[in-house]
Amino acid sequence: MTFAALFKADPDVCTLASMLIGARLVVRGTGGTIIETEAYAQDDPASHSFRGRTPRNRAMFGPPGHAYEYRSYCIHLCLNVVGRPGEAVLIRAIQPGIGVDLMRQRRPSGPLCAGPGRLCQALDVQITDNCRPFDGNDLVLHAADGPAPDILTGPRIGISRGQDLPWRFGMAWAQGLSRSF
Repeated sequence: MTFAALFKADPDVCTLASMLIGARLVVRGTGGTIIETEAYAQDDPASHSFRGRTPRNRAMFGPPGHAYEYRSYCIHLCLNVVGRPGEAVLIRAIQPGIGVDLMRQRRPSGPLCAGPGRLCQALDVQITDNCRPFDGNDLVLHAADGPAPDILTGPRIGISRGQDLPWRFGMAWAQGLSRSF
C-alpha cells in the first residue's frame, strides 16, 4: 500500500505508527529505514494536541501525511507524521542508508540517528519543514518493500503523562533504537 492510499484509509495513530516501521524516510537526499516510532492521539494526555489546537500544534490538525515539528526542551527538533486530526507519529530512530557521509558531517560523533533529536540533526530537518507534505520533494516516505517486519511494542520514552500506554513501536532485532524494549 502506498502512503497516499494509507492516509486515505484513515488509520488510527497506532496503526500508522506500526505501519511506518520499515518504511524509508528521506529528507533532502539523506535518510534510511524507520525503525522506531511513538504514537500520540488527541485524547492522549502526553500529546501536544490534548488541550486543543494552538499556533504551536496547528500542523497536527492539518492534512494527514504532513510534517509536525517542534523543539524538545527548546533545543532539539522532533519530526512527526500527521495522521488523523490531532494525531501524529514521532519518528524516534532510523537505520541510516542514504547520504550517510553527509549525515556524519552533521553529527560527527555519537549515535547517528538513534533518538529524535539526533535523527533531525543528521537529516538536517528544519523548523521550516513544519506543515510540509511528505510528497516526494524535500520530505519523502516510501512504503516498506517485502513482508512486514516483526514489531516490538512498549511504553513511550521521556514523558510524564500517559506512560502506561504501549504506544512505542520498534523493529525487532534492529540496531540503532533510541533505547531497548
